[in-house]
Amino acid sequence: MPAGIATLIFAAGILGLFLLDRDPKSRTYKALWIAVIWLSLAGSRSVGQWIDTLHGHSITDAASEESAYTEGSPTDRLAYSGLLLAGLIVLVRRRQEVLGILRLNWPLAAFFLYCAVSIAWSDYPDVAFKRWIKALGDVVMVLIVLTDRDRYAAIKRVLAWTGFLLIPISVLFIKFYPDLGRGYHPWTWTPYYTGVTTNKNELGCICLVLGLGFVWRFLTALRSDRHAARNKQFLAFGAGLAMVLWLFWMANSMTSLSCFLLASVLMAATSVRLVARKTWVVHLMVLAIVLVSVSALFLDMGGGILATMGRDPTLTGRTDIWKLVLGMTGNPVVGTGFESFWLGKRLEKMWSIYWWHPRESHNGYIEMFLSLGWMGIVMFGIVLVTGYRTVVSAFRRNAEEGKLRLAYFVVAVAYNFAESAFGTLNPVWICFLLATIAVPGGWIKSKPRKAAVAVTTLAPPVTAACVEQV
Repeated sequence: MPAGIATLIFAAGILGLFLLDRDPKSRTYKALWIAVIWLSLAGSRSVGQWIDTLHGHSITDAASEESAYTEGSPTDRLAYSGLLLAGLIVLVRRRQEVLGILRLNWPLAAFFLYCAVSIAWSDYPDVAFKRWIKALGDVVMVLIVLTDRDRYAAIKRVLAWTGFLLIPISVLFIKFYPDLGRGYHPWTWTPYYTGVTTNKNELGCICLVLGLGFVWRFLTALRSDRHAARNKQFLAFGAGLAMVLWLFWMANSMTSLSCFLLASVLMAATSVRLVARKTWVVHLMVLAIVLVSVSALFLDMGGGILATMGRDPTLTGRTDIWKLVLGMTGNPVVGTGFESFWLGKRLEKMWSIYWWHPRESHNGYIEMFLSLGWMGIVMFGIVLVTGYRTVVSAFRRNAEEGKLRLAYFVVAVAYNFAESAFGTLNPVWICFLLATIAVPGGWIKSKPRKAAVAVTTLAPPVTAACVEQV
């Protein structure tokens, strides 16, 4: 089939997915599209990369690659700054609700404040500051979603709309635009598949987070008593899941696939009322998933499991990288500064050893230790504990809402054993924030707010102001 005809067919299919998921009864603000664009860029390529890709440009010189990685692109700065500014304008108009959320989530606010303070001892404070601003953008986008007049609908739409865009276009690129959707190993010249992203692990990442959103909507449709809407959702999200599974097979990203399967089983199990009513069972399942992940990666039994999955016990060289970077640690108490380890001489040394030029340690916890030290690890540990309490509280209040939060929390914890996803512009990190940030009243709002109301869920009374449409 010619690529042009395939593009028209896929465009019609994407439009059909949006129409099948259309719910006239749900009213969300137009500002939600800011978060959709941000998440779409985080899950695919930056604006500068899209422009370079479409014009056939690539960076081949090592010095140019290092400069691009360190300094970033003026085009990207303009695009992200514009989105961040638009998001801040929205949040200023919703400031009463934002302040209420910040009071509830003081451990997360304190963690981000410590990240900002750590810029002071970074060898490259200007680079660290720009990366901190970008990390703040992730929080801004999540707050746009959580302060919407219909939070539950906003969550559904952000995940569905982003998935309806990135997943089918990835399939289109791989099948009909190999220059855009594939790459080739330099020594063997065998292909690997990237879709709308830049490497196979990133493709697996978006399949993980957006695929779980599809699973959640599919399971929710099973419990719906609206037959016409249920059939449309079955068709839309069933097609989405089929594409996700095909992309998993093409990407061969076992970390993402393993997390997807474990989290899907968790969501399916917690959809059973008998399980949902017993919180201790939920705790046990979460613990089991984490222990399975730890055992497979770090304990003696891991070699057999990894071999079964087609992976070597060193996790494709990850353990060698961990030993090397831990030996380059500067101050173990406070680290090298926010997002500052992979800069300067340390970056040059790692790139001189590995031809594929790593930019992360492929372990979120080690990455955080390198940048923020033990202080950062302790503070983030508090964020994890309070975040899990928020997730469990949401699950007790409403299992439909809580099972997605639970899935994203477990995914973030397990995924970061083999990948670095606690950071800027990463879909796993954004969904972790979405799951763990406590909101007065929870996600579900049945009606738009027309007056100030007292909210007493999860904290002392917080006043929520009327929000004008943006």
